[in-house]
Amino acid sequence: MGIEKLTDKQEKQEKIVTMFDDIASTYDTANRVLSMGIDIQWRKKGCDKAFEILGKKSLGQITDVATGTGDLLIYWKEQASKNGVGVERYVGVDPSVGMLEVARGKVDFATFIEGKAQALPVENESSDVISISYGIRNVVDRVEALQEFNRALKPGGLVVILEFTKQERRGLVDKVVDFGMKNILPRVGGFISKNYEAYKYLPDSIEEFLTTEMLAKELEEAGFEMRYTQSFSMGISTLLVAQKR
Repeated sequence: MGIEKLTDKQEKQEKIVTMFDDIASTYDTANRVLSMGIDIQWRKKGCDKAFEILGKKSLGQITDVATGTGDLLIYWKEQASKNGVGVERYVGVDPSVGMLEVARGKVDFATFIEGKAQALPVENESSDVISISYGIRNVVDRVEALQEFNRALKPGGLVVILEFTKQERRGLVDKVVDFGMKNILPRVGGFISKNYEAYKYLPDSIEEFLTTEMLAKELEEAGFEMRYTQSFSMGISTLLVAQKR
């Protein structure tokens, strides 16, 4: 039974990685269109809040997990400069070869490594910050991944998560948002990427995911202390910042 469950998890993870390989070339365009560019502000907010909490002007390494096309690393560098923070190394980790090919073509200051969140290819206590934007939902072995984040972070280091957490949608505005996520988003994303199933997966995966409170609890169980949470755009996106004890 245990072997069967493990195999099911592995197969699911491989399907998700293959899906991202397929949409890698159009991923950035789809993101900007679907969010109308507002996701850039969400990402910058996460970077700024991390620098504020750490309160340091010199960091050794920022590791971005499920880095995709490397978008968040660009904002890490931009916001580090604006906040007067020096960062020695930027590392991007992703299991999708297709995504990493795009990332290497547009981000020339970071090191990119093929790898999974639940088995990070970085040393113990090597990172001041580990970030993951809209990727923890796609990690099948999420608990193991959070434990890996703890292992790879320096004492007092931060994990910064941006994610579409599950919401209870009750009011009229919530219903409008829900309709857009389930009906408009898959059509627009599918048109841009020519892969409707990939963008149908997004709202489906949100429905199957955790609430903000549940994710915060998992972080605490993995050895973190919650330092900050904020929801954006009527609860569509959530920022969580937790510190290694």
